Amino acid sequence: MFPSILLASLALLATYGLAAPATTEVLPSSHKTPSSILCHFPVFRTRYRCPRSAKDNLNRKTALGNAQGVVDTGGAYRFVVKYADSQRWKPSKVASTWKLPSGASDATGLPLACPQPFMDSSEFSEDCLSMILYVPPTLTPTSSAPTLTWIHGGSFITGSATAAGLDGSKLAIATNSIVAVIQYRLGALGFMAPDGTTNLAVKDVVNALQFLQKVLPAFGGSPGKITIAGQSSGATMVRTLLAVPSASSLFRSAIIQSDPMNFGFLTSSVQQSLQGLFNGLISCAAQNASCLSSLAVDSILGSQTTLFNTAFQSIPVVGQAEPMRPVLDGSFITTSLDSTTPFPSVSKPILISTVAEEAGPTIYGGGFPGALTQSDLANALAFSLGQDRANAIVSSGFYPAAPDARTQLQSIGTDYMWRCSSWTFARNWANHGGKAFVGEYVVGATYPANDGISYCSQPGIFGTVPSPTVPQRSLEAEMQARYRAFLNTGNPNVPNLPTWNAAGSSGVSAILLGGSGSVPVGACTPSFWGQTVPYDYQFYAST
Repeated sequence: MFPSILLASLALLATYGLAAPATTEVLPSSHKTPSSILCHFPVFRTRYRCPRSAKDNLNRKTALGNAQGVVDTGGAYRFVVKYADSQRWKPSKVASTWKLPSGASDATGLPLACPQPFMDSSEFSEDCLSMILYVPPTLTPTSSAPTLTWIHGGSFITGSATAAGLDGSKLAIATNSIVAVIQYRLGALGFMAPDGTTNLAVKDVVNALQFLQKVLPAFGGSPGKITIAGQSSGATMVRTLLAVPSASSLFRSAIIQSDPMNFGFLTSSVQQSLQGLFNGLISCAAQNASCLSSLAVDSILGSQTTLFNTAFQSIPVVGQAEPMRPVLDGSFITTSLDSTTPFPSVSKPILISTVAEEAGPTIYGGGFPGALTQSDLANALAFSLGQDRANAIVSSGFYPAAPDARTQLQSIGTDYMWRCSSWTFARNWANHGGKAFVGEYVVGATYPANDGISYCSQPGIFGTVPSPTVPQRSLEAEMQARYRAFLNTGNPNVPNLPTWNAAGSSGVSAILLGGSGSVPVGACTPSFWGQTVPYDYQFYAST
């Protein structure tokens, strides 16, 4: 056989599309036939370890048909595909063949988004259950590499696989994994079926995972090494899938970024009330299939916007940020995964992260354009949380007075909605058999939606930050290395980086991501948030 270093060199040449010299042999040394002859015949390619041509790399034979890709600008091979078929307000079905998504006439095209507000109708389609696969050039069909399945955020009403910052090419190369960025039905079309069917959007994501199970081997991915990951409402979706027994076998680990866990899932009774409001906004009876199918998408989105903006006034538990969200129906989603019901036994490893000053966009980005007094703070807390919770927060000493009380309000909002509620979840997870690694980002890059907020940033894991600073580049490299380890082993620790300890039943050992050391516990102590001051899912469950 050829020496391993020569085989490695040949693989490198194939990776970058460089043809081997005509006299190069990749056959046993006793064989005198040049590979340039036999490698033209498919039957010999695997047997004689022939280099893959660029054409081979961009054309894959999957279990569902042939897939054609392109080279992404970030260097990975990009494949777009429709993973499921759906009809309006009906459960989707996993695609039985590989086909291009709506909006793509060939492999270079990108899928149209799912219908959503603030977007021209030419940019979206109801036929939107699509995904984009980013495959490192180093992978072959025998690689058995892990896959990161990314679920976008956007309060369950906006977002897409082509949203800013979600090109997975560089992340795929840095982690030597497949990155799959998926779309799912949003807003009323994904959560408010007039006949009362619930969780259509969640079931879309389950179908995306089932689709991946079938096609990953053709791209060098292992069906048994899928990690689901998401940010904001995408993180809520990840947490939801952890509560779906029928989805458990479809992934082995999870990454939860900036999940507003304070909200919890909707109960069936709350969903029914919310559904009644929505049905009252559309001009069709719930069982009038002909009328429902003929509704214009713009009309549905208009009713959705009204529901989003007003539902909390009559149903406070739905909140103002994600009123349309997953429903604890007891059959598909079987556990609340919070502190209101017995926490189940768990085993999957998870990463949980939040961002410092996460409530900043709400507080400074329009909610309160001017400085607040302490009296303003007390009134705002009483309005949002009720007088009892407001009094407990003000008297706690965790949020000392500041000249501009917006500083306190954003700290309270961050703890209440994201950080402390996530820490409570991590402690529950650790206390019931799973490993949870918790962190807080203190370095990030401005996200387009936050351009108007001078200090606001989001972490740049995908490697798409233009002209990164030294701290940004350092954090990006660190997190890509940690992701690579986690995708392969379920543990984010790597040599030459600070140890990231798993959470315990009381202390979560949260580390500063982009800084050094641990995150101060502050108000996230178990005796305060979740006990002295209930989260919304606890507060409304008891009223």
